[in-house]
Amino acid sequence: MPRGPVRRGQLISPFGPGAMMILPDGVSVICGGLDNWFKYEDGTKDNIDPREYQVDEWRLAGRLNVARFYLPPDYRRGGRHDSPTNRSLTVPFLRFPQWHYCTRCGLMRRVPLVTKGRIKCAECEARGWTRYIVQVPFVAMCDAGHIQDFPWVEWVYETSAPPQNHPPIRLISTGGMTLAGQKVKVDGGPERTLAGITNASPDGNETDLSRLLDSNQVPHLCPGHRPWLGTESSVGCGRPLRGTLRSAANVYFSQIHTSIYLPRSEDTTVAEVISLLEQPPISTFVGILRSAGVVPTPANLRAQFHELVQGYTDLQLEQAINTVCGGLEQQPLQPTAGDDAETGFRRQEYDTLTAAADFDQLVLRPANLQQYAPEFSRFFHNVTLVHKLRETRALTGFTRVFADTNRDLASQQAMLRINPPTEMWLPAYVVFGEGIFLSLNEEELREWEGLTEVEDRVEPLLARYAAMRQARHLRNRDIGARYVLLHTLAHLLINRLTYECGYSSAALRERIYVSENREAPMAGVLIYTAAGDAEGTLGGLVRMGKPGRLEPLLQRALAGAQWCSADPVCMEMGQSGGQGPDSLNLAACHGCCLVPETACEEFNRMLDRGLVVGPIENPSIGFFSREPRSAR
Repeated sequence: MPRGPVRRGQLISPFGPGAMMILPDGVSVICGGLDNWFKYEDGTKDNIDPREYQVDEWRLAGRLNVARFYLPPDYRRGGRHDSPTNRSLTVPFLRFPQWHYCTRCGLMRRVPLVTKGRIKCAECEARGWTRYIVQVPFVAMCDAGHIQDFPWVEWVYETSAPPQNHPPIRLISTGGMTLAGQKVKVDGGPERTLAGITNASPDGNETDLSRLLDSNQVPHLCPGHRPWLGTESSVGCGRPLRGTLRSAANVYFSQIHTSIYLPRSEDTTVAEVISLLEQPPISTFVGILRSAGVVPTPANLRAQFHELVQGYTDLQLEQAINTVCGGLEQQPLQPTAGDDAETGFRRQEYDTLTAAADFDQLVLRPANLQQYAPEFSRFFHNVTLVHKLRETRALTGFTRVFADTNRDLASQQAMLRINPPTEMWLPAYVVFGEGIFLSLNEEELREWEGLTEVEDRVEPLLARYAAMRQARHLRNRDIGARYVLLHTLAHLLINRLTYECGYSSAALRERIYVSENREAPMAGVLIYTAAGDAEGTLGGLVRMGKPGRLEPLLQRALAGAQWCSADPVCMEMGQSGGQGPDSLNLAACHGCCLVPETACEEFNRMLDRGLVVGPIENPSIGFFSREPRSAR
């Protein structure tokens, strides 16, 4: 299989199973499925122990209904005296697309998925020329997640059942700047341009490729190819096919579920032991005993890892063992009425972030609001300085065409492998960082939400979102003015923090906590760093959250939001038809609110600085521009 360096974190996103990338030698490859991740190229598993890569995240495992997570394997050359276990492990990548063409004569040729190296054009070589064939720039995909080679033969013959033995076909450029300037031609036979192959209706239920391929008006639908799983067979699909450039942005969207680490015990010491038991080398030892049906004891741990556990009592070790092995598993919190799965999952984090904590992988220091300026503190209920956090990012599947999906977790996970394992696992990556957690004053927020002007401003945005969600069959979500306010505030702070503390905007991330439940409301935002490189826990972000620093930071962020370099157009767009992806932004553009998409949970949608600071003609709409209650 083709080789090339990929960072481990990139194998979760953006180059997970089913994603394409370009190797340094120019070859386009697709990441293989999970069936072959912990195997050698010949299919053997000798000297491979995946337990070394095991990641324990008890809340996320329960949320996704999996037994465990594994880090992507790292490649180790190994020296003479190094352990042979897990040496020379690679992640499989397959050559895709399979169709190639010669840039000189246009001759097309289809090669197997496992082909390596450069391939010469046979026709040019016969004429004494040395030319190498390259992969075609077009593929075909559907919104159910399947991808395949563009149906070149079917397209040029205008039928879903072309002749099996046909003359050579060629891809020829006529010099035009559009798809009409590209055509596929059969030697001595028909030819056809590629005009319209990427056209599709907004909801994806009709595409020109499926509609126009067959001259008999028979729709050419997706057969369900899955080349990333190493097979050329199809499983059936029936969704419309659409042509696309293989490098298009909508060819692959990772479906990532994230979790902030929360301790499994309120006892700090026991939580430390639990964390110790969940990491190598003790986790490997515990896994071996459990696979043999033996529950480890404190004596076993002391005999094997005396130096690691000598600071803990037998009672503490026993409590930790019972928790890890399931004897005293922490009981799940009672769900709050009206919460969906994701809201309930984040509520646990929200409740934890509002209190102090001092654990090995979670250090929280709530700030005293009385120490902040009164004009600042009246808008907030909590400010927590997150000195350390651990985030686990698990890949649950992927989508194509549209970034979101309403498919359940089981169907998403089924796209990652052919044969599900006995104990389901998913690839994950762990990063550490720091952050600032802010929650808004609920009384001020409810009063603001009740304003007629606020409801009128956000209503068209919510209507467009509802129409888009229904057309694309996306999951139902509770999004209102509260969410748009918090989301925009997070973006404004991220953009401002890049100037104040030196972090790049791509190194910062947002996590929104929202619930309009009157009995258990949530209105918080966590801005944090969780990068896999040096930009992790440098302390600069926590420092900016302290009294005397956070107030001017917020003040400058709000001042910058009052006037955008694209105003008055940007603000006027917020009062008319909207802007941005799917017109799901109001007053928000690259000049004021947008951030790198890796930092945003919503792909830079559902933003409006008008709800934060208000438009110039009516500032009272803005949450942060309203007068104090005493002055009203």
